[in-house]
Amino acid sequence: MSAGDRGAAWPHGGAGRRLGYGALALSLLLAAAPVAAAPVCRDDSAILQRADGTPIATFTVEIADDAAERERGLMQRPSLPKAAGMLFVYPSERPVAFWMHDTLIPLDIIFLDGAGRVISVQAEARPRDDTPLPSQGAAQYVLEINGGLADRLGIGAGTVLSHPAIAAGRAAIPCR
Repeated sequence: MSAGDRGAAWPHGGAGRRLGYGALALSLLLAAAPVAAAPVCRDDSAILQRADGTPIATFTVEIADDAAERERGLMQRPSLPKAAGMLFVYPSERPVAFWMHDTLIPLDIIFLDGAGRVISVQAEARPRDDTPLPSQGAAQYVLEINGGLADRLGIGAGTVLSHPAIAAGRAAIPCR
């Protein structure tokens, strides 16, 4: 660029040039800042991580995304592998409640919002108990895992789930 063209590129002269360099430096700093890496997701895996992207656990999951599957859930199962669970998918966020009717094993019921952030956990739900176990807010996803695991792994409010069922534009930590 010739000296005569500077005014077109920086209409405010030297002050505009300094502002432009400052904005460039800020954008480079932000680009270099640590960002949670997008996990590689599969339909049969639910990836749990801290809000900063630190991995906690990956569970092999069955998906319950229609009314009949959600109603049946994990009923009548005598056991559940340690690294397995069921992911319940609802069309939108809503208050939900689960019960343990005909469920034979204790479960942790993890309620998540539409971005995949844990909003509440019902720990160690008792087998065959018909008491409603509600979410503590609107949930779109619910993950059931073996009872006691959420506490042992440190899964609680703010933990993030990544899964292809969570829309990339909405996910707290989207899949790649």
